[in-house]
Amino acid sequence: MNLANQITLARIIFAVAAGMDKWDGYVARKYNQITNLGKLLDPLADKLLIAVALIMMVQENMISSWIAVIIIGREIVITALRMVATEQGIALAADRYGKIKMVLQVAAIIAILLNYVSFSLLTDIRVDMILLWVAAGVTLLSGMNYIIVNYKLLR
Repeated sequence: MNLANQITLARIIFAVAAGMDKWDGYVARKYNQITNLGKLLDPLADKLLIAVALIMMVQENMISSWIAVIIIGREIVITALRMVATEQGIALAADRYGKIKMVLQVAAIIAILLNYVSFSLLTDIRVDMILLWVAAGVTLLSGMNYIIVNYKLLR
């Protein structure tokens, strides 16, 4: 399979996975099926989806490894915090900043996948990379906010 076909397949798989995550959350809320386990597993699935996409993009030289390290590193720290909370019987739900971060990460990944083979939006300015930098910045800020807000609960 050539690179163009691999990228097309990656686009489809990523879009379906991101869409299923959104649908799953909608169904859980609609039928009042939100559980503490779901509060733990749903963000983990989000993190895995993003991490796999970023690692693949680094492997294919689509993005720099440092930006993947920032985003994945934040996710590891937050996951560790959630595990500590779980040990203490506390379920830490995702906050709105984490949801904004996820939307920006998904948008950046989709933009990179679309821009990589199909077309260039602008010749001098890579909109996909700007989106990725914004996503990385919001990722760091949301992680710091999450730690500050939830650290008080874990004392």
